[in-house]
Amino acid sequence: MSKTRRIALVAHDHKKQDLLEWADYNRELLTDHILYATGTTGHLLHDQLGLDVTCFQSGPLGGDQQIGALIAAGSLDLLVFFTDPMQPQPHDPDVKALMRIAVVWDIPIACNRASADFLITSPLLQEYRPLARI
Repeated sequence: MSKTRRIALVAHDHKKQDLLEWADYNRELLTDHILYATGTTGHLLHDQLGLDVTCFQSGPLGGDQQIGALIAAGSLDLLVFFTDPMQPQPHDPDVKALMRIAVVWDIPIACNRASADFLITSPLLQEYRPLARI
């Protein structure tokens, strides 16, 4: 029996299609877990793939910070954030804050399809225990 994990799915605008394709390919694995997402990404995952996703605000409107709050509360196990390093992000400070809090709390982060594939299929996904909260 698999262990349910709490996974956040986030994607910059030019990476949303990549995330949708990745999520579609891994749909069976993802349905075993509790999913969260920032606004537009979450609605796309639900509307196009039928995934059960708790949606927060759009990233620039506070969604990145809401995901960060889950991390700080000890309520998130994995962050899949398909970033777009080729485009400027008007909410870059929020993105950096989210990445920082994930690193501080020892949350695994996947920033592209290759790293997301490694994390979602790792046997450690079932066994991993983040460091004790401070």
